[in-house]
Amino acid sequence: MESNCECCMYYGYDEEYEQYCCEMDLDEDEMAHFIRADHWSCPYFRFGDEYLIVRKQM
Repeated sequence: MESNCECCMYYGYDEEYEQYCCEMDLDEDEMAHFIRADHWSCPYFRFGDEYLIVRKQM
C-alpha cells in the first residue's frame, strides 16, 4: 500500500524551513530509500484523523 505524506499525522509544518516535512526521525537508510523511490510505503504512516484526536479528549 502506497502512503500519502499529506494525509499522515506525522506530516507537519516546519517554521524554521518554512515548508511541510515529515516529523518522524528516519534513519539514514530509510531517508535514502525515501529520496530515491517513487513508490515507497512508509512503515510509520498513520492517517491523520483530526476528529479521532478530538473524540479521545471528550
